[in-house]
Amino acid sequence: MAGSRQGFYGIKTQIMANVERELAQKIIEHTHTNLFLTGRAGTGKTTFLRQLREQTHKRMVVLAPTGIAAINAGGVTIHSFLQLPFGMYIPGSRFSTEQFRFSARKRKLIRSLDLIVIDEISMVRADLLDCMDAALRRLRTDPRPFGGVQLLMIGDLQQLPPVVRDEDREELMRYYDSEFFFSSRALKQTPFITIELQKVYRQTDLDFLELLNAVRDNRADDRTLQQLNARYLPDFKASGATYVRLVTHNHQADQINAQEMAHLSAAEHDFRATVEGTFPETSYPAPEVLTLKRGAQVMFIKNDSSGEHRYYNGMLGEITDISDNSVTVCPHDSTDEIEVGVESWQNSRFTLNEKTNEIEEVVDGTYKQIPLRLAWAITVHKSQGLTFERAIIDVQSAFSHGQAYVALSRCKTLEGMVLSAPIPREAIIQDASVAQFSQAMAEQVPNESEVEAMERTYFFVLMSELFDFGQLLILFDGLLRLLQEHFYKRIPATIQDCQNHRLLIQQKMVAVAQKFRPQFETLIALHDDYATNEHLAERVGKGARYFLTEVKALQEFMRQLSVPTENKTVGTRVMNSLKELKDLLHLKRRLLTEVALEGFSVVKYQQVRAVASIEDPDAPKTATKRRKRKTDN
Repeated sequence: MAGSRQGFYGIKTQIMANVERELAQKIIEHTHTNLFLTGRAGTGKTTFLRQLREQTHKRMVVLAPTGIAAINAGGVTIHSFLQLPFGMYIPGSRFSTEQFRFSARKRKLIRSLDLIVIDEISMVRADLLDCMDAALRRLRTDPRPFGGVQLLMIGDLQQLPPVVRDEDREELMRYYDSEFFFSSRALKQTPFITIELQKVYRQTDLDFLELLNAVRDNRADDRTLQQLNARYLPDFKASGATYVRLVTHNHQADQINAQEMAHLSAAEHDFRATVEGTFPETSYPAPEVLTLKRGAQVMFIKNDSSGEHRYYNGMLGEITDISDNSVTVCPHDSTDEIEVGVESWQNSRFTLNEKTNEIEEVVDGTYKQIPLRLAWAITVHKSQGLTFERAIIDVQSAFSHGQAYVALSRCKTLEGMVLSAPIPREAIIQDASVAQFSQAMAEQVPNESEVEAMERTYFFVLMSELFDFGQLLILFDGLLRLLQEHFYKRIPATIQDCQNHRLLIQQKMVAVAQKFRPQFETLIALHDDYATNEHLAERVGKGARYFLTEVKALQEFMRQLSVPTENKTVGTRVMNSLKELKDLLHLKRRLLTEVALEGFSVVKYQQVRAVASIEDPDAPKTATKRRKRKTDN
């Protein structure tokens, strides 16, 4: 395939003790390559994300296409994080100057990111990903796709697709091959790897797994349908066991739940949610008014926050008692009743802690409600990500790609699944563009040496970044132009000093760095032990010490530089220019100091860069001075 190296790579490994997960971890931690992490239902994609958040040394945020998905992933929505407009994005469109009213700290946060995780990527439209790309390039002042940040995209394309309104579809197809994320123009400009998790944890019956895989991969023949439809039991009665009905449309679920509630003679109890702060209605994770009765079948919609693991998201049970502030539920297959009180969901945003310079989630609002919903029936859409011991499924009216597969794969066993209507062939829907992408993905199988090459490339890219002073020269030229334009009569001596330092930057930093680059580039290319090679370490250490001296000298000049700022408009421009220069010099000094003292390490370099990129070089360093005085004593 021409251009396949630009589009994506696929990695297919043997079903072993989680080789794929280890490989995905390696790609994220030690390369800058974008990764699409996929896998069948129940393969542990959510577990991977949770462990990544706990272990990674990279600065990351977690985004999702919808409010519910964001809350479930412990992140925020794509739109809210980047302040993107709703509606379709036309490729090449420019944002208005008023679009991004970010604080300086929010801009620093975005520029300091190493990794952006997008959960439920199957539901992200191609134009939304391109809108993200345009925003990140602008906010990070980096022309590379997505502003140079690494993407980890998690999801299963064989599950629920993006939502496209009928009135948008024709316009969208003018610019894209499909609505799916892989049709993004920006994504096609950058290599990305696809790793498919193979080991399924939800189901252990290999025969049932093969039936599910046949539906997922659009291989369901007459025999597959016959085996599945053997579970069509029109006269089935639950006989005491707790089943949930999965249906394709909201009105079906509402009707079934209303009918079942009407059959109960117990009194109704209403629980009204409490909203504190800002929490968009479209992201409400539970009914605003929850109406329950004793004897109602319910499903937990949140994990137990008490740490006692009494219930989990998706657990089914029956209400045995109701009080003013709590509900008692008896889970299926258990006689241990659970008293359920109010749980809280948070609407969060990412920000920088001014004291620690760490990325933190700030809660803008909370939503408090009993974590239950009526569950004689729920829609397939709401069941995504859940697991059921027993389910009654009706997908005869499936209308979208992956809907039948999502419903069937919620069940742990074939015996626990009952069909209330036969599955017709037309209910198994697969988008042709997904099939084409999946086939191409499987045909591209990079070997171990290619993965090692990605690590080597990342090592070289970071080192090149360390010894690149081109941006410093650009910023200094910008300041010099401002001074020449507005102050050439008032401070001619200062302008001459700036011109002299501009020449020093060009000769002693930019030109020397350009000559130094081929030296470390050759050593990295020639030695398999480049990360620990003594000759390379010696050359890099000497280079870091040389440039550190030049950076310190320029910092001292900038510290003493004085410019009149009576004109408010011009003064603001000058101060902003000075601020950018000081920030960059501070970053360079911190990184060069680290490498000069400790040598070059990818992990340590990223850690220092992430912190230094958001520090304020003008902030008082009282803690450092106290430590120094203590040492001096």
